[in-house]
Amino acid sequence: MTQTVVVTGASAGVGRAVAHAYAARGARLALLARGEAGLVAAERECRLRGATDVRVYRVDVADAGAVQQAADDVVHRWGGIDVWINNAMASVFAPAWEIPAREFRRVTEVTYLGTVHGTLAALRHMRAHGRGTIVQVGSALAYRGIPLQSAYCASKHAVQGFNDSLRAELLHDCPGVKLSMVQLPAVNTPQFSWVRTRLPRHPQPVPPIFTPELAARAIVWAADRGTRELNVGGPTWQARVGDALFPGLLDRKLARDGYDSQQTGEKIDPATWRDNLDHPGDADTDRGTAGVFREQARDRSAALWVGTHKPALSGVAIAVAALALSAVARRRR
Repeated sequence: MTQTVVVTGASAGVGRAVAHAYAARGARLALLARGEAGLVAAERECRLRGATDVRVYRVDVADAGAVQQAADDVVHRWGGIDVWINNAMASVFAPAWEIPAREFRRVTEVTYLGTVHGTLAALRHMRAHGRGTIVQVGSALAYRGIPLQSAYCASKHAVQGFNDSLRAELLHDCPGVKLSMVQLPAVNTPQFSWVRTRLPRHPQPVPPIFTPELAARAIVWAADRGTRELNVGGPTWQARVGDALFPGLLDRKLARDGYDSQQTGEKIDPATWRDNLDHPGDADTDRGTAGVFREQARDRSAALWVGTHKPALSGVAIAVAALALSAVARRRR
């Protein structure tokens, strides 16, 4: 069956990689983003990769009405929505006291409320049909905040709380609609070359860094299975476990290392830096899927493999345990 899939933040980075993955399956795709050049290129690539049909919508996810109109148009054209991926995000790199209230509001409107707007737009149609899947693209930072990204971390924490509440409501009222959240590690996307920053050096994802394609595979896997939550990469697990067991120690480690680990050695000129907080970074120039850290980015993750093979691993563990018990019993006899 041909799926109808909506992806927000689809003009670059993880969203574009997700669109590519669904295009290869022959899905019908609705791509939402602000940047015209990025959307045009993403549409062309998805058609070349085999998408049945592609529609693009120049939408700011902070605008709830515009997101709803896009969802309504998708349903009008194709009859429904099978999968909705909330991926759009924005951030500011600076100590909290250097971020004006307006910028906190903007990051929240895009990263948190944009997720809410997309979710509610999808639910308006999915609840009526009694089925569908929504995937929130989260982060290890949904559980553990780090320095220099307070607005973004707070927004991802908010998405996590919203998701927990919504999941219980759906189980009560509409269990046919599945809700997943995929917590990502550091990913090599263009955002680190267009994020608003007040740091002296070029921003970077905290190593180790992974490819957008790895993230996309995890997101599609979660959407296929409606899994509750999927943690991608060892760093995501480490952040969650460390925060649960040793939060104070992690505070001090981040205070010591968290500034340098989010910057390269390359100085930037604030006068020439162009960010995407208020205006799209790919309005006139397509930035593509990957960022500038290609040589460092990993396309494999043992932790992700374990997370996506739990039934098989459980079966192996049970078989090994049974063989061990059988051997012990034979020795006793």
